[in-house]
Amino acid sequence: MGFIQRDALKTMVISYLGIGLGYLNKAILFILILSTEEIGLINLIFIVGLLFAHFANFGSIYTIWKFFPYFNNREKNHFGFIKLMLIVVSVGILLISAITLLLRPYIEGIYLLHSPLFSEYFIWMIPIGISYVLFLVFEIYLRGLFKNLLAVVVHEIVLRVLLTFLLVLLGVGVIDFEQLVIFHSLTYALPTIILILYLKKIGQLQFSIPSIQISRRFKKILLHFSAVNYVNNLGYVLVTSLDLLIVSQMLGLNAAGVYSTMVFFAGAILVPYKSLHRVSVSLVSDYWKQKDMTKMQDLYVKFSSVSLVIGLVFFLFIWLNVDPLFSLLPPDFIAGKWIFFFLMIGKLFDMYCGLNGSILVTSKKYKYDIYFTLLLTLLVFGLNLFLIPIYGAIGAAISTLSALFLYNAIRLYFVAYHYKMFPFTKKQVPIILLGVLTLLTGSFTIHMVSHPIAQIVVQSLLVVILFLVPLFYLKLEVETVGFIEKILKKTKNVLGLR
Repeated sequence: MGFIQRDALKTMVISYLGIGLGYLNKAILFILILSTEEIGLINLIFIVGLLFAHFANFGSIYTIWKFFPYFNNREKNHFGFIKLMLIVVSVGILLISAITLLLRPYIEGIYLLHSPLFSEYFIWMIPIGISYVLFLVFEIYLRGLFKNLLAVVVHEIVLRVLLTFLLVLLGVGVIDFEQLVIFHSLTYALPTIILILYLKKIGQLQFSIPSIQISRRFKKILLHFSAVNYVNNLGYVLVTSLDLLIVSQMLGLNAAGVYSTMVFFAGAILVPYKSLHRVSVSLVSDYWKQKDMTKMQDLYVKFSSVSLVIGLVFFLFIWLNVDPLFSLLPPDFIAGKWIFFFLMIGKLFDMYCGLNGSILVTSKKYKYDIYFTLLLTLLVFGLNLFLIPIYGAIGAAISTLSALFLYNAIRLYFVAYHYKMFPFTKKQVPIILLGVLTLLTGSFTIHMVSHPIAQIVVQSLLVVILFLVPLFYLKLEVETVGFIEKILKKTKNVLGLR
C-alpha cells in the first residue's frame, strides 16, 4: 500500500485543510451569521442538488470507474470512451432538468407547510446539480489516470474559500441572503471548469469529435452496466439523503439546520477514509481486470484495518470531548448531541466495512446490488416515517445508522459468499477492545474536572495513553504503525535528528 499511503496522505492533508475551512464556515460563520432556518435551507438546496446530479449521471460514474482501465490508451484518445460517457451525462442533464421543471409545483408543495422558504429558492439546486454531475465525471476520469490531487484541491479548498468569501460579504452587508443563495449555487461551476481546463492542458480531453471506437457489443455492455448501477446508485443516494429531506418536510427548516450541521460535524470522521478510498478504488478495477484475487483480498483486509484504526481514533477524540465542544455552540444545537452520536457510529461501521461496495459494484455480479439497495431504500423510508414523529431528528439519525449497518452487512455477506473475501480478521479484535475500553473509561473521567478546556486535555490524553500508545508499541495494526514510523523518520531527518 506504499503509493496508496503517499497519495492518501497528500489528499488527506488537503482534505483536512478543507475541513478546517468547512468548520470555519459551518461551525462558526454559519452559526454567527445565519439563522437555523437559513442554515437548513442552504444545506437542503445542496442535498437536493446532489440528488439532481445522481439522477442525471445515468450510471456513467461507476461505468468510468470500472471500465476505464480497459480503454486507457492516450494515443487513441481512449477509443472515445470519455466522449460516450459525456454524451450519456448530457442527455441525463437535459432530461432531469425538464422533469424537475415539470414537477416543480408538486415538489414545492410538499415543503410549503413546514419549509416555505425552500419553495422560494428550490430552483437554485439545478446549477449545483449540473455542475456537480460534470465534476464527478471528470474527477473519476482523473482517478483513472491516477491524478487525484487537483480534484481534491478544487472541491475541498476552492469551493470553501468561495463560501467563506460570500459569508463575509453577507456579514458586512455587501450582499443579502437571497444573493448568498444564488452565488453559492453558481460557485459549484468553478471546480468543473478548472478540471476541464486541466484535462485540456495535459492533452486528455479533446474538444474535437473523434469517432467512438467501441464495438456495438461493448457499447451494450457499457450501457447495461450504466443502467444497473444508475438504479443502484440512486437508491444509495436516496438512503443517505432521505433523513434530511424528511426532517425538512416533517419538522421544518430549523430542525433541518440542526440536523444538517450534525451531519457535517460527523463527516469529519470520514476524511481520512475518503482519502484512502479515492486512491484504492482504481486498484480494485485493475485487480478485476488482472483477475488477481490474492491482491484484492490483501487490499480488502488492509483497507478495513487501517480504516478501523483511523475511525476509532477520530471517534474517540471527538465523542469523549463532545460535552465541552458542544458547550461552545448556541443552545439550539445542544439537542443535536445524540444525532451526532448515531451518525458517527454509522459512519464508523461504514469505514470498517471498507471496500465491500467497491468490490461488488465492479464485479460481474454488480446487478445484485440493485436488489439490496431497493430493499434498503424502502426500509429507510419506512424507518424515517416511523421514527421521526416519535423521536424527532434523532429518529432520522437512528434510521441512517440502521441503513448503513444493514447495507454493509448484506454486501459483506455477498462478497464473502461469492468471492471468498472478507475484510475482518482476529488481529482487529484487540483494536476494537482497546477502543471500547477507552470509551468506557472516558465516560467516567469526563466528570473529574469541570472546566471545558481541562476536560478536553484530560480526555485527549486518555485516548493517547489507553488507545494510541498500546496500538503503536504492540504494533496492533502493522500498516498504520509502519506509516507513522515513516513519517516520524522523515520528520527526524528534516529536523536533523537521529
